[in-house]
Amino acid sequence: MMSAGWFFLAAMIAAYGVANMLQSVAAARTSVHHTFDPQLLVRLACHRTYLLGLICQVLGFVLAFLARRDLPLFLVQASVAAGLGVTALLGVLVLKWTLPVAEVALLALLLGGITALVLSAQPAHSRQLGTSGVIGLAVAIAVIAVLGFFAVRLHGALGSVVLGSLAGIAFSAAAIAARPLAMAGSAGDFVSDPLLYLLIAHSIVGQLLLGLAMQRGSTTAAVAAMDAAGAVPAAIVGLLLLGDRIHPGREWLAGVGFVVTLGAVIALTRYAEPQHHHATVRASSKRRAEQARLHPAAR
Repeated sequence: MMSAGWFFLAAMIAAYGVANMLQSVAAARTSVHHTFDPQLLVRLACHRTYLLGLICQVLGFVLAFLARRDLPLFLVQASVAAGLGVTALLGVLVLKWTLPVAEVALLALLLGGITALVLSAQPAHSRQLGTSGVIGLAVAIAVIAVLGFFAVRLHGALGSVVLGSLAGIAFSAAAIAARPLAMAGSAGDFVSDPLLYLLIAHSIVGQLLLGLAMQRGSTTAAVAAMDAAGAVPAAIVGLLLLGDRIHPGREWLAGVGFVVTLGAVIALTRYAEPQHHHATVRASSKRRAEQARLHPAAR
């Protein structure tokens, strides 16, 4: 009998793809923040587009949580990157994005890597994370926040990549907390588990960092960096500590799929072009025209 996790995985990919596109549009319409300020989330929340994107992201998060009950972390986290393909397709069809040939080829390569991981993954329930693991997740959120405080000073594609990578690490930590949490036996155990609150904290920090990354210009670069940085820690912890499994004899396929997927998303951070650059240029030109009209002597 096929595990329900596969259905949750497919729905998760679609939900995250739509969420990335909607949040990207909202981030482009919000003034750029140069500080690690949670008020950015409040300002973004004023946009109906962002709220719709956030609903899709929460849906994707819930679907990912359900998928992690049975499927290994290396598969679920790497499959989050497949949402980038959905985002790119919607961007081209709805927002008239223009994707370079290299970016299209890398998206196809990404799909191939995800397919290899799907074929190699073996469904299995998670082991519990020990006290040291819980402490490690608590320390990680403080480290990520400190790094984010300094990373907001970066601009352009570099800012998108660095902030997106930090967002990915935060979401990866949330995924690590979610895998054993999904095995809670009752509502009481679920609510009293410290992993729940670490999951929420990492998710909020990751959401803030992703919003800041998208403001730097390239949705593709921000999301690709997030997916690349988020896949590795979750895969390692899942295989070493949480009981993730690979079909016997398919270890090579899992390795190839993971390397191809990771390589594709890393390369996307190099070849992705700023989808919102045209909007920024128009806004700047409009401001200059208004200033010239109000202060003709300055021309």
